[in-house]
Amino acid sequence: MRKHQGFTLIELMIVVAIIGILAAIAIPSYNDYVARSQVTEVIKLVGGLKTCIAEGISTKGLAPIMSDCGDQGPIDKRSKLKLGKYVDFLECGICGSPILIDKDNPVVIVAKFKNSGVSTQVNGETLAIGTKDGSNWVCGLTESTELGTKISSHTSLTAKLLPGTCRN
Repeated sequence: MRKHQGFTLIELMIVVAIIGILAAIAIPSYNDYVARSQVTEVIKLVGGLKTCIAEGISTKGLAPIMSDCGDQGPIDKRSKLKLGKYVDFLECGICGSPILIDKDNPVVIVAKFKNSGVSTQVNGETLAIGTKDGSNWVCGLTESTELGTKISSHTSLTAKLLPGTCRN
């Protein structure tokens, strides 16, 4: 009788099939993870702006000029700021204007993701974060009647990519 050495073809085919099944499950999950991490970076970037805006609202009742809140080179000194690895720009339509911040005139910061160099799931999409008083912030798909305008109308990302606090 001949001594068996090495793997048979069927054994190799089974291993390749198992690896293929695992890859088919893992790759979409990994892509979601990458996209969610890029969205999380935006939330963290806006964290510093939230402090600056809250301070402006509490002292003057106005949202400050965006360039006063960051040193990353404004696109438009009044309302747009360019920062981050995945964000094309942050825009705040009411920032720097003489309009008092309240439920009828909330601060809404809209982050626009870059069109390249980001996950295809967030490519060119937007995420909105807003407040009416500087202390209570809402984001993403949150429906807030307190704000007068819905943050969700400025957010184009799907719910699965948003942090839990931005989903309801």
